[in-house]
Amino acid sequence: MDIRMPQTDGLEATRRITADDRLANTKVLILTTFDLDEYVFKALRAGASGFLLKDALPHDLLAAVRVVAGGQALLAPSVTRRLMEEFVRRPAAGASKPPPWLDTLTTREAEVLSAVARGLTNHEIADCLFMSPATAKTHVSRLLTKLHARDRAQLVMLAYEAGVVAPGVS
Repeated sequence: MDIRMPQTDGLEATRRITADDRLANTKVLILTTFDLDEYVFKALRAGASGFLLKDALPHDLLAAVRVVAGGQALLAPSVTRRLMEEFVRRPAAGASKPPPWLDTLTTREAEVLSAVARGLTNHEIADCLFMSPATAKTHVSRLLTKLHARDRAQLVMLAYEAGVVAPGVS
């Protein structure tokens, strides 16, 4: 999806796609020339699973499509550092009062959510938390359902907003 398109811009189109229950399995990868933080934030809030710049090499674009189609999240490397700096600069949302959904998580689900937010794969979560990869995948799937999240990118946003993890803390 491009950001600027005739009639409906890519952000609105992404919002419509991700809000439509009939398209629940559809993932959106933003591919644009506009390397602006504002567009990155808006795209993620609209439900995009990835954000890539058009100067990406063909094999990187193909890998990005595969990553997003597989339910993972992806940001262009040039965007990631700025996004992290902006996130750290802003005051923590909800830091003083945790969201109510946080109390619905089991201890194990909170551990898995934290691992997802740190960018770990299912195999890495399994190794870290001493479980099988299939069990890790099941926990991630349950978190997606329980938290009404579209994909791992949204789980990461929820975890940071809830204070489950903090930037720069591993």
